[in-house]
Amino acid sequence: MGTILRGILFSCLLLSLILSSSAQKCAKYSFASNELFKACNDLPYLNAFLHWNYDPSSGNFQIAYRQTKITSSNWAAWAINLDGSGMLGAQALVAYQKSDGTMRFYTSPVNDYTTTLQEGDLKFPVADFSASFANNEIIIFATLNIQNTTTLNQVWQIGPVSGDKPGGHAISGANVQSAGSLNILSGQPGTTTGGASSKTKKRNIHGVLNTVSWGIMMPIGALIARYVKVFEVADPAWFYLHVSCQTAAYLIGLVGWGTGLQLGNQSPGIQYSSHRYIGITLFVFGTLQVLALLIRPQKDHKYRLYWNIYHHTIGYMVILLSIINIFKGFDILNPEKKWQRGYVAVIVILSITAVILEGSTWCIVLKRRKAASAEKTPNAMNELSGYGARTNHRV
Repeated sequence: MGTILRGILFSCLLLSLILSSSAQKCAKYSFASNELFKACNDLPYLNAFLHWNYDPSSGNFQIAYRQTKITSSNWAAWAINLDGSGMLGAQALVAYQKSDGTMRFYTSPVNDYTTTLQEGDLKFPVADFSASFANNEIIIFATLNIQNTTTLNQVWQIGPVSGDKPGGHAISGANVQSAGSLNILSGQPGTTTGGASSKTKKRNIHGVLNTVSWGIMMPIGALIARYVKVFEVADPAWFYLHVSCQTAAYLIGLVGWGTGLQLGNQSPGIQYSSHRYIGITLFVFGTLQVLALLIRPQKDHKYRLYWNIYHHTIGYMVILLSIINIFKGFDILNPEKKWQRGYVAVIVILSITAVILEGSTWCIVLKRRKAASAEKTPNAMNELSGYGARTNHRV
């Protein structure tokens, strides 16, 4: 029991770690063209940076977008969305290097999810537009004329180039998190907030809730049911612990599941089919497990054996599918490696705990069987001796 509690505490400690912020880099950058910018921003995803100057009186917003750690087989794009906070409706500046070594750069209004960065006019004038590629870095220069605004919703992206044409970008990890808002009057380096950050926050909440509920509490509840009940002093407390743990896990998981559905509705055109279908299956199985408590037969009922088989089978399937889906979620969110390693550590601790308790409880069960058998044997011998004595007496 103490081992299980230590596992729970360790799990909570791992999940309460705060993500460390990355060090600012844009402020120390010097452009080869000696361009000077009053403000810059280390964008939180895709190794990208934005430098800018803004003149409120004229509305001129001069930018230099840097996409680092990129190859000549990739395109880069930076955009602002005047009507929303995501990709749909964004006004993009696109650049990549063609196979002949020249740069291709153009504007692209993103009007739907079915086409890939088609060239077209933006909703505002664009001047001084150029792009360069060197040292695995694309830099896009442009001056946008934007009137009467102080905060912009920005989106940035990278993707593959094939046949000198941009292809579709990845729809998981950092590629779906690369958005946020920007205060263009700040004049100082800062972090992006708002915009898609609310969606990112929901993704993180979705991941944490489901990891804690389906991925940690459910296995702990199963350990309680299988091993704690072996100890006579824990009866019937083990049952109430098991039911409480699994019910709490189900309710927390229900909130996480609902958050996932909401995220899906807010992201048309982006779908993670396997993660979604496994999540739906988990919800159905979890609901069946909760409802099964309402029809649980008594221990001596003739159908209790079949109920036990059903309950155990569905329960172990829920645990297995939960772990699989959590790792699929890691692939989608693409958080820092320490989060995935932390969850792996939790699973390892729970597995080791299960192995230790399996051996310990089997020893207890075998000792009880041996003691029970020893008690029956003398009684049987005494009855047999008494029968013989009575028989001889009659003779």
